[in-house]
Amino acid sequence: MRVAIVTESFPPDINGVAHCTLQTADHLHRLGHEPMVIAPAGPPGGQPAVSGDEPPESQGELDRSHPYPVVRIPSLPLPGYPQVRVALPSRRLATAITSHGSDLVHLASPFVLGARGMTAALRLRIPAVAVYQTDLGGYARTYLGAGENAAWRRIRAVHTAADRTLAPSTAAARDLEEHGVPRIRLWPRGVDTERFHPSRRDPELRRALAPGGELIVGYIGRLAPEKNVELLAPLCSLPGVRVVVVGDGPSEPALRAAMPQARFLGRRTGEELARIFASLDVFAHTGPQETFCQTVQEAQASGVAVVAPAAGGPLDLVDHGRTGLLVPPGDSTEVRDAVSLLAADARLRASLGRAARDAVEGRTWGAVVDQLVDHYADVLMTRTAVAA
Repeated sequence: MRVAIVTESFPPDINGVAHCTLQTADHLHRLGHEPMVIAPAGPPGGQPAVSGDEPPESQGELDRSHPYPVVRIPSLPLPGYPQVRVALPSRRLATAITSHGSDLVHLASPFVLGARGMTAALRLRIPAVAVYQTDLGGYARTYLGAGENAAWRRIRAVHTAADRTLAPSTAAARDLEEHGVPRIRLWPRGVDTERFHPSRRDPELRRALAPGGELIVGYIGRLAPEKNVELLAPLCSLPGVRVVVVGDGPSEPALRAAMPQARFLGRRTGEELARIFASLDVFAHTGPQETFCQTVQEAQASGVAVVAPAAGGPLDLVDHGRTGLLVPPGDSTEVRDAVSLLAADARLRASLGRAARDAVEGRTWGAVVDQLVDHYADVLMTRTAVAA
């Protein structure tokens, strides 16, 4: 199957959309399918090598660092959040899909580039599957204080035009249904259960982070307003607790000022990130707008007790009292109380960590992409039946 994946973000970006798209394309390739990724280009000077085989005016910049083609569309940084790139209008997208001979278009968190991908799929009469992954309405409310309805109009238009919408959680599916999006199915996210594993726990790293033997409570993710990381500030005053923050983003200066006692490690990836996850005693997530929350799942795979808001994706991932603790969203007192409970009860921490690891062991990316291929096949079969 030849699949054109049109995404708003792709590595070297570090976020949920980029990671999910990378895993999807990698596993499709391993299964013998022929994916092509179309994504916004990075900033000038940080671009991947451009192939000399395809003229830029027809294909865009072709990233050769993957075993499948990655076409980069010129982009600009989002004002106020330069880590996010917005693709510019370009004929390269439709040309790339046509040249690839795509059987199906996969739209990863479509909004700007994805909306153009949907238009191209309609014009070329190619089936499209739209993957809902980002609460753009909530982001508009957080960053702009307005525009939530406009964002949902755009989301509804793109997803309604798709043959099928895949939602990562029951909460996300409910939001889509309430906003009039049809043909919704659940498709969760996978986790690398070999990389994120309790055996990665590193005593030397723990001594470096908490030389006094403190309980290590960590947040790992983007440092942005919608993540509400400032809710961890009261934890810094708990006796015997060390707060560790991993990630970067526009909120970092304010968070450093609000939590001077916390350890800020910046952006970490790969095996180093896996060691950090497994070396935590508690993983605390604070963002209430997660459609899934991949970092919660990675902490669970690492055998770490989780505290997360009772909203969005964590409602599917955390079985309160068995695989983690859920707290009311936006309530720093409840976060502090949950961490205090875990700090005082090593047996409870261990029990939650073991149960969480058991719960995610079957959620590998291979298994999840197998489900995705089944969705593709259903969509193609339905299109064929309708045409007949």
